[in-house]
Amino acid sequence: MTVILKTKYFLNMKTITRLLIFLIIILLTGSCQTLKKHTTPGNTVTPLSDSVILRNGTLVYGLPMTVFTIVVEMERIIEIPGPYSRFASDLVGLTDVIKSEGESWSIKSINVNSHEEIDPSEFYVIESSTLFQTNALALKKEGLILDLNPESTYTEEGRTAGKEISINQFTSFDLGSDEYYQVQSDTAYKRVRVDSSFIRIPYLVEKKKKLTIDQLAEKAARRLMELRDGKILILTGEANVFPQDVSSINEMNRLEKEFTELFVGKTFIEPRTFTFQIIPDKEISNEPMTLFRFSEVTGPVGVSEKNGMSVIAEFIPEQKTKDLTILSRQQPESSTGIYDKLFYRIPDVVNIKITMGTETLYRSRKLVYQFGEVLQLPANYILGR
Repeated sequence: MTVILKTKYFLNMKTITRLLIFLIIILLTGSCQTLKKHTTPGNTVTPLSDSVILRNGTLVYGLPMTVFTIVVEMERIIEIPGPYSRFASDLVGLTDVIKSEGESWSIKSINVNSHEEIDPSEFYVIESSTLFQTNALALKKEGLILDLNPESTYTEEGRTAGKEISINQFTSFDLGSDEYYQVQSDTAYKRVRVDSSFIRIPYLVEKKKKLTIDQLAEKAARRLMELRDGKILILTGEANVFPQDVSSINEMNRLEKEFTELFVGKTFIEPRTFTFQIIPDKEISNEPMTLFRFSEVTGPVGVSEKNGMSVIAEFIPEQKTKDLTILSRQQPESSTGIYDKLFYRIPDVVNIKITMGTETLYRSRKLVYQFGEVLQLPANYILGR
């Protein structure tokens, strides 16, 4: 009986010992796993959203998007007839003169510039539990942007539009005559009583009479011919008195121009600059976009206006990055949840065409970031190596 009790006690102790050893092994294994999980260094990169919590030391960067600035150079031409235009053929022999007031516009050139800005839909958050070593993130004045094209810089050219010209400022001309009226003398009489009789005493009366348009045109034409004759005499060496410098010839040229404009009219050319900014969207690519409407009579007008022709811009991507979509935004396969891939964007080549009717005003090829694909880059990748 005593032997049987000792045997049972020995078996119980052996079972308890095994259970203790098994529990110790389980605890050691769990501790190693926990220690390994907490000591494994890594970086977590996630897209910024409402559910992402920004902690102290978190790094936020954004991907670039391309913004276009379209600069349209136009020319406004204002024509004003001269006061003596109907006498130009008879008095000075000029036939190609301005007969009525007019205004015309023309497009001289179109330039398309581009720069990069942060895409508000492409922000990413980096959380690092270890030393984060990379030069892929370049801190620029636009923000923290992952840009693999180091030559892409922000440039902005300052441009000023031409001064507004009012056609009413130039309707007056110097009529070009030193006399605008003529004096007519006439004899009048007044009665004066002398003693018991009246006598008539004559006196001189002068009246000023304004010259007619025909007389003013004739005097202006005569003065124009005198200026031309005098200049020819000076240039050919036949004049009795020669000017000391070129200022006299310049003044004669100015006077000749003013007298000639009395017959042919004046033409004012005003350069104008109009700027449009466009952020093309990948979803509306290949669709025409109306910049403005243009009329040769009134110039640029709004898109909603009915007069004029539409100036249309088209952005046609060549889809050179479409085969890279299979690599885009892959989910992490690691069970630890650590995702150490930096997101970056490869721009696509886009054909830009600006047309008005059947006329092509501008055509070029540009890199557009938002038309490309977003891929991943190792977090510790060092550019330039």
